[in-house]
Amino acid sequence: MIKTGILNPAILSLVSRVRHTNTLVIADRGFPFWPQIETVDISLVDDVPTVLQVLKALLPNFKAGRAWVAEEFLSHNSEEQAAAVRNVLGAIPLELLPHVDFKLGVPRAIGLIRTGDATPYANIILESA
Repeated sequence: MIKTGILNPAILSLVSRVRHTNTLVIADRGFPFWPQIETVDISLVDDVPTVLQVLKALLPNFKAGRAWVAEEFLSHNSEEQAAAVRNVLGAIPLELLPHVDFKLGVPRAIGLIRTGDATPYANIILESA
């Protein structure tokens, strides 16, 4: 029985199928549904859980080589929120894309984890190393 780390079986299954250079999306509550990729919806209520909380939970067991967020994240949120994302990512390079271009990368992902995050443009794409 798993006692620590990620307990959600759907997320464990999804993450176990991510290979070198594959991507995984962690999305906010309003992100569009993409029927061509697997979606694990863990939204409960507003901001439970958040994208940042899911990111923190995933990274100890997920070797990420790069991450992307929409440029709009910076212009619609506080510097503290941006710093929190950079802090959680640590040495993982963070790249900015226009939101339209960000969404173009979503269909190539292995899957998407939808959260209850109400933060504008809180979505992140992680690429495995």
